[in-house]
Amino acid sequence: MSGVTTVLLLVVLATAVATGARRWSIPAPSLLVVAGVLVGTLPFVPTVRVPPEVISVAVLPPLLYASAEEISWRELRAVWRPVTVLALGLVLASAFSVGAIASAITPLPPAMAFVLGAVLASTDPVAVTALGRRLALPPRVQTLVQSESLFNDATSLVLFKVAVSMAVAAGSVSLSSAAGEFLLLAGGGAVAGGAVAAVVAYIRSRTEDPVLETVTALVTPYAAYVIAEDLHTSGVTAVVVAGVALGAQSHRLTNAHIRLQVHAVYGTVVFVLESVVFALIGLELPGMLELLATTGDLGGQRWAWTWQALLIALAVIVIRLLWIGPTAWFMHRHRVQQQGQSAGRLSWRVPAVMTWAGTRGVMPLAAALTVPLVADDGTRLPYRELVLVLTTSVVAFTLVVQGFTLAPVVRASGIALEPEDSEREEAQAVNRILVAALDRLEEMTETDGVSPVVADRMRRDLQFRIDQAQLATTDPASDADAATVSDYRRLRRDLIAVESATLQELYAENRVSDSVRGNLQRTLDLEEAWLGQF
Repeated sequence: MSGVTTVLLLVVLATAVATGARRWSIPAPSLLVVAGVLVGTLPFVPTVRVPPEVISVAVLPPLLYASAEEISWRELRAVWRPVTVLALGLVLASAFSVGAIASAITPLPPAMAFVLGAVLASTDPVAVTALGRRLALPPRVQTLVQSESLFNDATSLVLFKVAVSMAVAAGSVSLSSAAGEFLLLAGGGAVAGGAVAAVVAYIRSRTEDPVLETVTALVTPYAAYVIAEDLHTSGVTAVVVAGVALGAQSHRLTNAHIRLQVHAVYGTVVFVLESVVFALIGLELPGMLELLATTGDLGGQRWAWTWQALLIALAVIVIRLLWIGPTAWFMHRHRVQQQGQSAGRLSWRVPAVMTWAGTRGVMPLAAALTVPLVADDGTRLPYRELVLVLTTSVVAFTLVVQGFTLAPVVRASGIALEPEDSEREEAQAVNRILVAALDRLEEMTETDGVSPVVADRMRRDLQFRIDQAQLATTDPASDADAATVSDYRRLRRDLIAVESATLQELYAENRVSDSVRGNLQRTLDLEEAWLGQF
């Protein structure tokens, strides 16, 4: 089977599984890992080995960029303190603790155990974002979870480079050199990402071609990553900074038509890449086990890696719990003291969700694959395959166990937003916006000499949209209101179906061109999609 055929079949498999996961309301990353492991164990399936640069260069940048764009700059400023504590302190604590545990329960020497600890120290932004999309978390909690996973990579990357240098060269690295490396990677990556964001913002603000806008949006994360890496800084940090910066001003850079197109294209790209990359995690595990069996790194205990990986995965979760609990308590005390209030009880809800949302994913796997094959003296680097197997196993464990149970944990915590609350908030905002537009129309009619005919037509259009928004804000507990809303939606959908059928008839009779049909159908589709939101 050729490489191209394997890739195509992998895309088909991943897309089919991800589609089924959405239909059955199952977290797609978790189901994809399970499907990958099952398919990888079939005897006729070839061993899958993906070069690390394929994941780190081709797959990660757009996924990281998409995750960063979703972060609210307003919410990020509100949670920067806990994000900093988690991105620095928790990563350091996890790396050293996991390294110590791995050195004690596995054959790994201390240097390679520290490599494993550094690899597993940070949560994965791709996995966290993919799982978080299904959960109606409050905006601040969602931003906290995503921001931590995005900004802790610089810390873990520095630790990883230090650990690899110690394992390969059997040398030591000073604290000052490690701190300098961190500043270079994180600071340099942030500067590179900011520069790329500034250039891209300038280009996009002066471009009105939808195709060029879409290409620019697709190229941006790759440009940020490659430029930062060529400057020997953190490409991951550069992509994250560029994504956050451009996401905060996307509404000012382009018009509505271009935003809709870019969003649709990027959503498709992210769906395919996420589907493939999580399936790869499962597919690679059987091949790694076969390779591990030939190295003798387990000293004859062929299945020892299973309980070792299980203990390390549990340690990762427990360490996170032990860090987040006291951190939440200290921050609660600090907030209470600042506000001059008496200390109330600290709720367990947000810390519990934060703990259980710390899944590992693509980033640790990509880092583990970059561990060198040989040491500086030219000999084989021992226990590299064991590090890969343990990393992949822990990643799969967290994605499956935490992924399948994260939604129940969020529901049990009671912090999830009810769909009715979000719908009501959106409808009220729409109503407020339209009322402001209607008020401005009345001012313009009186002062700017707007034609009464035009003004009346616009007034009726705005009033119609206000009535639609008010329908969505009706009291769901009222049977009469609920019936009114239901009847309106059903009637409007029926009329849209009639309009669409009539439009197709006009096209079949050659009475409208293809472009006119496309524009009118798009307008009807947007209205039908808007109705589906309420």
